Order: sequence, then C-alpha cells, then structure tokens
Amino acid sequence: MKIIKRQNTKSQSIEKGKWKSAPCIFHFSFFIFHFLLLSIFNFQFSICKAQTSDSLIVNIMRSEGVTFSHDNSVTLLTSGAEKFKDMFTAIRQARHSVHLEYFNFRNDSIANALFDLLAEKAKEGVEVRAIYDAFGNASNNRPLKEEHVEYQRARGIQLYEFDPLNFPYINHVFHRDHRKIVVIDGKIAYTGGMNVADYYINGTEEVGSWHDMHCRLDGEEVNTLQRIFLRMWKRVTGETIDGEQYFRKERADYFHDLKPDTTATAYKKMVGIANREPHKTNKVVRHFYRGAIDSAKDSIKILNPYFTLTHSIRKALHRAIKRGVKVEIMMGENSDIPLTPDCAFYNLHKLMKRGAHIWIFQGGFHHTKVITVDGRFCTVGSTNLDARSLRWDYEENAIIIDKNTSEELSRLFNEDKKQSYRLTEERWRKWRSPCDRFRGWFAHLLAIWL
Repeated sequence: MKIIKRQNTKSQSIEKGKWKSAPCIFHFSFFIFHFLLLSIFNFQFSICKAQTSDSLIVNIMRSEGVTFSHDNSVTLLTSGAEKFKDMFTAIRQARHSVHLEYFNFRNDSIANALFDLLAEKAKEGVEVRAIYDAFGNASNNRPLKEEHVEYQRARGIQLYEFDPLNFPYINHVFHRDHRKIVVIDGKIAYTGGMNVADYYINGTEEVGSWHDMHCRLDGEEVNTLQRIFLRMWKRVTGETIDGEQYFRKERADYFHDLKPDTTATAYKKMVGIANREPHKTNKVVRHFYRGAIDSAKDSIKILNPYFTLTHSIRKALHRAIKRGVKVEIMMGENSDIPLTPDCAFYNLHKLMKRGAHIWIFQGGFHHTKVITVDGRFCTVGSTNLDARSLRWDYEENAIIIDKNTSEELSRLFNEDKKQSYRLTEERWRKWRSPCDRFRGWFAHLLAIWL
C-alpha cells in the first residue's frame, strides 16, 4: 500500500508540473500569435504606404468594375469657345454617325447652329441620334419645345427626351440624366461639364463669364462612352443599335484641324470611365472621389461648382488634411442657383479652419468639375460634389491616370489663382455677413438630409 501511495504521489506531482508549465506555454503561444499578426499588419501597411496614389485608385476602381485601357489621347478643351469650335469641326467630318447625350440643349444660337450642322450631316446620310433630359430641358430658361423637337426630327435628327415630364412629377425628384457625351463615328468622343448653351461662350449678366472644362478622347475608352450612349438610347427609344461600325478598332486618320494632344503620352494614356447608373453602379463615382482623396500622399486640387458634399467625402477631406496632404479647393464667388453656394461656402470655411487652402474665384462663374491628385491622376466629367450627382443622377467621369494631363490641369488651376483670393478668417468675416453665415448654416442642415 505504501508503494502504491508513493506512486500516486509521484504521478500527482507530475500532473502538477504539467499544469504549472501550461500557463507559460499559453502565454508564449499568445505572444507568437500577436507577433505574427503585427508583422503581417506592418507588412501590409508598408506595402500600402509604398504604393503610389495612382496605383491605389486604379485598384479601387477595378474593384468597382471600371476597366482601364492604355492607348488613349486626351485633349483638354478649356473654354466654351474652344469646345464648340473643336466639336463642330469634328462633326463636319463625320462619315457614319453622331451620337449626343446632354442634360439640356438650350434653345439659343449655339444650339440652333449645332442642329443646323446635324441636319446637314443627316442629309448626307450620317445617322444622328440625340438625347436630352426632360427635367434639364424644363429647368433652363430657354427650353426646347415640342414644335422645336418635331422640326429637328423632320430634318433627320432623331431627337428624344429622357424621362418625359408627367404628373405628378415625382420621378424627376430622383434620377436625372446629367451626362455630357458626344461620340462621332465611334472614333472620337467628347465629355466634360458643358451642356449646349450660348453662356458657355458669352457668359451672363448675372454671373459674368462662364468657365468650364471638356475633353476630347481618342482611344479604347471611346467605345466605353459609345456603349453608355447606346444603352441609354435603348432605354429611351426601345431601339437596339449594334454593329462593329459603331465602335473603334483603330485610330481614325480622317479627322483634321482639331486641337492636338501635344503631351509626350498622347495615345499612351491610361484612362477609365466611371459611369454612374442608378440601381446598377450607384456608388462608383462616390467611391472614386473618396478613394482619390484617401489615396493622396502630397496634394489635392479640386474645382467644383456645387460643393455641398456628402458625409463620406467631407470625412475623406478631413483625413487628408490631418495626414499632411496639401488640399486646395477653388470655387467661384458667383453662382447660377440660390442657396446651394451658401452651403458650399459654409463647408469651405469649415475646411479652411482645418487647414485646407481655399480659393474664391472672382473671374465669373466656375462650372468646372475636376480633381487632380499628387500630379499623378485626374478626372474630367459631369459629376458635381453634391448629393444629387453622387447619389441620384446618371453621371460619367473620365479617370485619367497620366502625369502630363494632371500637370496640365494643375497649371490651369494655378493660373486661375490669379483671379482668386485665398480665404482667411478675417476675409470670411468681411465677406459673409451674419445673415449670410446663418443662411449657409441652415443650407448645410438641409444638405445633410439629401
């Protein structure tokens, strides 16, 4: 019995030794596990930190379904006069088709000149298709009326409106076609922020000269814009248009006297199209802007007319400022609509207090919608930085991954600083009366709920 007892005591002491060593093994394993996790995190963080902003935004956009091609030319058209001169010259040389999609055609001299040219091309056998947004048409002070539309159709221009105005008009509170796309022969395309109106050339008495940006694309992304148009055409008319004659296979050599892309990367630019379609790609443009701002390492330059912002874009700008990115934002002192600029000025003042460089343009109304990041990539398109563009409307932006085009836009931004003043707290107090500041605060509250 004594022997058995000694054996039991010995086995008990062994078991006690095991349990004493168990916490040590547990703590060591816990330490190793956390060390490995920290190493993986640091490795991933170092990779992310080492990536340039352009590679980051490309990855973000690819995850949203945006495709990029590398054979594009991008020619910036920096005024209404330049855009319409270039576009009219290209249309005169059209051989097969001209497709136009606009928020509105204002019934004035430039639109009439465009329709006259399109009618001439239709007589030559060129297929002419055009779409405009019904709300966009009704909201301008010189809309196309039914008799104007019928007259253009009689001249061979297939002209249709998207989402016609019908009682009780609830649908027009939501989705509107705000895109600006022109595709000629499926070979070259135009896109940007300009509709068709005289004031892009002559300005208006209320706001002075109008400043805006458009671009001409020549490359694979012309096909992307063509597909966007043809999809909308089918939605509006029910007609399916297809065939290889509508799409670009090689560079067209018969367009002459157009403004050239003189950069070293002409026909070598990486470009993708961010196309916002309700119920299909709702978040793509929102994610582009947020991703662009979050990817920035050094600098951000933004020009946008209706700077009411969504929560996610505002927070992204706060993060960029906090990590030391130089954020520069320009907006015109004059605007074409009431209340919205009050909200925008409120937001700009808040960003100024956080460290952003705010420039107030005094040379007229700036309707331009561009952003450049780190001098590496930029965008030109139809999207405003407001809830309507980012959450509701049909929009489209060309994302240009190219240092040369980005530098062109940066130079234009810096040139416009000569007609601007930098906002300071002292200037803010002198410029915005207590009533103005209250109106901006109130407009800001309204915008939160949009």
